[in-house]
Amino acid sequence: MSARPRPEIPLAVLGERARPVTLAAERALPVTSVLAPLLPDGGLPRGATVGVHGPGATALALALVAAASGAGSWTAVVGADDLGLVAAAEAGLALERTVVVADPPPAAWSTVVAALVESVEVVLVRASRRVAPGEQRRLRTHLRRRGGVLVRLPGPGIWPEDPDVRLRSVRASWEGAVATDRLDGAGRLRRRRLVVEAEGRGRAARPRRLELWLPGPDGAPAPLVTTPSTTVPSTTADLPNPTVTATTDGRGTRWAEVG
Repeated sequence: MSARPRPEIPLAVLGERARPVTLAAERALPVTSVLAPLLPDGGLPRGATVGVHGPGATALALALVAAASGAGSWTAVVGADDLGLVAAAEAGLALERTVVVADPPPAAWSTVVAALVESVEVVLVRASRRVAPGEQRRLRTHLRRRGGVLVRLPGPGIWPEDPDVRLRSVRASWEGAVATDRLDGAGRLRRRRLVVEAEGRGRAARPRRLELWLPGPDGAPAPLVTTPSTTVPSTTADLPNPTVTATTDGRGTRWAEVG
């Protein structure tokens, strides 16, 4: 009795079966541990677009890409003429691997952004005009081929489709100390409490919510940890300065003294 011939397996199928399993960490660029709970697999998905909105959106975007920049990724910032390099460095960006590009002319905008997507792993872009559907499709193709991340900064531009991951700060409250003889709000703001919500498509579809300090006391994002004070001032001279908070909720900024 002759043996039945074994079915042939196409090379493409065989190659797919032999492909090594990609770890979640390899599918994403690293982010600081404070922001990791907002993202699928705890990192920035390669080949994806991320949109940031709301109070503190630029600071949130810088904090998102700081870990990747520190780990060796090159970063390009397009159209954000008001971005301060000192603030970027305090957020954790490696300035020696950061390229700042002025807003390109409308006719060259998509060409410039696509070239940057092909050249560096992280691109932050503030669109100043309406992005055509064809331009967005080409950028998506470049992103997926390169394996980078495109972060959309808030601005006047309009994108035809939502990003893959959407981060929105829905509440922001500043805290700062004022001098005892200056109750008019003068003083130095120390940290900002943000409430950030995340959602998106695919692996990012599950809604997430996070409260954090951004910036924290040292300028970097910090987890929201409340600890009761156990120090009792011994004299009146040791009493701490009062604290004021500024709350932004879309209806304006309200100041209040605490303590």
